[in-house]
Amino acid sequence: MFANPSSRRASLGVCLLLTAGCSQAGTADESPAIAALKGQGLSIVKEFDAGTEVRAFAAVAGDQPVAAYLTKDGNVIVGTRLDTKGNRIDDPTLQELVAKPMAERTWAQLESSTWVLDGKADAPRVIYTFSDPNCPYCHRFWDAARPWVDAGKVQLRHILVGIISEDSPNKAAAILGAPNRSAALLENEHTFERGGITPAKSIPADVSKTLEDHQMLMLTLGFRGTPGIVIRDGQGVLKKYNGMPQQGALSEVLGPR
Repeated sequence: MFANPSSRRASLGVCLLLTAGCSQAGTADESPAIAALKGQGLSIVKEFDAGTEVRAFAAVAGDQPVAAYLTKDGNVIVGTRLDTKGNRIDDPTLQELVAKPMAERTWAQLESSTWVLDGKADAPRVIYTFSDPNCPYCHRFWDAARPWVDAGKVQLRHILVGIISEDSPNKAAAILGAPNRSAALLENEHTFERGGITPAKSIPADVSKTLEDHQMLMLTLGFRGTPGIVIRDGQGVLKKYNGMPQQGALSEVLGPR
């Protein structure tokens, strides 16, 4: 049984039924329907066992794991299989084949960025946040996180970008070029209402490249503004939050107090 995924379109990214006159012979790449899906941006990761009625493929739509099912008459269904009790059948498989490997690659990219530590380096909960020195919502998130950070439960890793105001890149450069980046970041936050850190007079080429890389990474992860917050849950799957989390979501982001 397949559930119509249209209500989950934002998370699944696609809801398609493509018809093509072809046989099951050969590989999935030989199916015109599969080829059409690829042409619409679906990336096939791996085939997995779904019984004898369909061939199933773990895939990625945007940055979301999805399943594609090739039927015996050559149609492809992208959606969710349910069992007779209405339970989702293939979610664990998609998590293992797609979600976890994607999360590991993305987390490695975040780790390798030039982030600025806010909190204790051994704090168990790591949160990455794309931050602009002039962003009022970044500042609100920084302020809201103080009880968790001060208690040693959370470390924020700020990935600085300069996109909001004309002097944002120069303020980011002042933090990234400081002898103690963490102290410079805190200076900007503690004096935020009075204008924040003094902008750097010029931006060195390496810092400019860092800011460009950070902005590209931010866009790649689907963030169009700041803060862009990324955490990893207990199963190793990434969760992303666009903007300042609502009050009810803060404990989800920051964990128990």
